[in-house]
Amino acid sequence: MDRAVNNLPMPRPTEFDTERALDRALLLFWRKGYQATSLADLTEAMGIGRGSFYAAFGDKRALFEACLERFARRTRGILLDAMRDRPPLDALQFFLERHLHGHDPRSASLGCMLVNTVLELAAVDDALSERAGRHLADVQALFESCLARAGCAPERSRELAALLMLLNEGVRVSSRRRLAGPAQRDPIEAAFRLIRTQVPAAAGGRG
Repeated sequence: MDRAVNNLPMPRPTEFDTERALDRALLLFWRKGYQATSLADLTEAMGIGRGSFYAAFGDKRALFEACLERFARRTRGILLDAMRDRPPLDALQFFLERHLHGHDPRSASLGCMLVNTVLELAAVDDALSERAGRHLADVQALFESCLARAGCAPERSRELAALLMLLNEGVRVSSRRRLAGPAQRDPIEAAFRLIRTQVPAAAGGRG
């Protein structure tokens, strides 16, 4: 028995860093979109051959779905981290303004991969568009939770969360126009001045 076990072929070691390859694929999809990104583009960016690509990720669609999930998880993480570190409304405003702070020059003008996917694939690939839309709905649910923490009643939290999602989607699209910082920041600040008048906990000041 031991001899038989010892004679079994050993699994092949991973030949590349999967996490790094996923990050490179995500950035490429984010920059070019799903349809314009070819398999050759992906294997070149990821630094792997086609055989390794198919063995690790299946196909282009499966890889894109994994990248969407990765992007959505990181997006939610940005807001959750902000909610831990800041008062609720400040956290929401930071989330919308984050692309203005120069956190990553490679992606500052790429918008949001989730919003981009909905715009690109609506009526082209409904399944992928709807998957991206579900991730956006999860973000909107976090907006609603944050507003509830700020003191909003449930109905008002839902209304303002929907408003903030529309603002968020507009901000992400406009960021691709490479507008100057104030042209993007000023409308966000104006929106939050109005929102703060609707939140009881903010009536006495910022937060």
